[in-house]
Amino acid sequence: MSDVPEPGGSAGPAQFEFVHKGLKTDALGMVTSTAVGLASTAPAYSLAATLGFVVAVIGLQTPLLVIVAFIPMFFSAWATKHMNTADPDCGTSFTWAARALGPRTGWFAGGWGTIAADFLAMASYAQVAAQYVFLLVGADSIGNDATSAWVLLLGIGWIVGLTYLCYRGIEISARLQLILVVVEVVMLIVMSVVAIVKLGNGSAPAGHLTPSWSWFDPTKLASFSTFMEGLLLMVFIYWGWDTTTSINEETEEPGRIPGTAGVISTFLLLGTYLLVVIAVQGFAGIGAHGIGLGNPAHQNDVISILGGAIFGGSVLGSILSHLLIFMVLTSAAATTQTTILPNARTTLSMAFHKALPAIFGRVHPRYLTPTFSTISFGVVSVIYYVSLNFVSHGAVISDAVTATTFFATLYLGITAAACTWHYRSLISHGFRTAVSYVWVPALGAFCLFAVLAYSFKVYWDPEESYFDIKVFGVTIGGTLVVVGITTIVGLVWMLYSERTQREYFSGESMRSGLSLTDNDDIVHIDMDGELPAEHVPPRTHL
Repeated sequence: MSDVPEPGGSAGPAQFEFVHKGLKTDALGMVTSTAVGLASTAPAYSLAATLGFVVAVIGLQTPLLVIVAFIPMFFSAWATKHMNTADPDCGTSFTWAARALGPRTGWFAGGWGTIAADFLAMASYAQVAAQYVFLLVGADSIGNDATSAWVLLLGIGWIVGLTYLCYRGIEISARLQLILVVVEVVMLIVMSVVAIVKLGNGSAPAGHLTPSWSWFDPTKLASFSTFMEGLLLMVFIYWGWDTTTSINEETEEPGRIPGTAGVISTFLLLGTYLLVVIAVQGFAGIGAHGIGLGNPAHQNDVISILGGAIFGGSVLGSILSHLLIFMVLTSAAATTQTTILPNARTTLSMAFHKALPAIFGRVHPRYLTPTFSTISFGVVSVIYYVSLNFVSHGAVISDAVTATTFFATLYLGITAAACTWHYRSLISHGFRTAVSYVWVPALGAFCLFAVLAYSFKVYWDPEESYFDIKVFGVTIGGTLVVVGITTIVGLVWMLYSERTQREYFSGESMRSGLSLTDNDDIVHIDMDGELPAEHVPPRTHL
């Protein structure tokens, strides 16, 4: 790393040189990086699993929530882009929070926040992918039973197979993601266009609605509490785009392309989600019967159930209806794979910076991928999935997915906060620069932490969870149980690491001008003393 002036100095905030960790470089470009960002959010799966619940809470104003939920995610993506420019480290939130806000904040909020969010979602992704394989081949009795032994075995197979692909090489993983996300987005667009055409020519089913600007009217929201409940659900459908920066060290121009791809991904998601939500809400309506989005019978999947109604019963319609099921399957499978990728690189970076044992930092000499970090995450995910499958009839898996939102908002919020602090000296560099580097990230952090805080209020009600337990006579919902246990595990691991990873917690291994050797020794390296002028945002004026 090169030494740079402290924030507030004449040369601006610190910029850190790229330090090679042994991963394959220049393996991805802008297109594949953006594809990974899109695939990581699992648009089809997220809409299928979330839209029905949002409609039940919000009603016709659901399209408005699509836009509102985009705002904090865009702010976070913008902050991530700036931090990636300053420090293109695959540890992302962990590294940036540790350098800007301190080693404990970096370890827990950035590092453990990322690990926990990825880990908690894995069982559900594998389960859904397995279920849709059986639904695709017509074995509905198995596919509709989420805790079936056959679903469990196939779900384990998904985790094992996708873990191997991540181990085998980033290029293979990226090519597969590109193919899957193209299928996914094309099918979503085709479904939406056909639904809109049928709305226009009068062949939509009973209960359909004419799209209206009133769907975007915030004054028609029932209350602030229902708005926040809907927002909590909608934030989840945008989560995952930040995988683009987790694979930054394997991407061309690691300081530019990954952050830009993340921002592009959020806008593509916004357009896709708006199109789909407006189309299916208009076509199916929000009624509680038939194909209405408010029908509780299919709240867990409102997309594939629409296949027959939208595409009809012809041979072509049947093929397209099956492609919808295949789309949700590939969406869940794709996000399973892209959940493994950022986790392995976060723990790799944590090991590199001596925040975790050195074994997590091992890289395959031929495939140039994290070895122990990838395999260990796959193994622990299988154990976790098998264990939860038999607890409360699998209800814990559903609450674990909800708990993911807590940790996703934590690490994305802390990234935005780190950006605000890192670039704080630019607040005096003119209005546009201050807004871009300080105020937008600050608003992103505020919004995400507000969502996090409100999540505790909502899920304190046990009725909002799929299972509950009693502690000293107090009934606690399953979501907060999962959040509490996960938080305790992270804190215990961090406290233990403080005793074993002293170089990191002293701040020594994160300092500019220091690097790590292959023998895990911390050494001083030559420092060039000045930040290149082209890396300093220009001073602008009103």
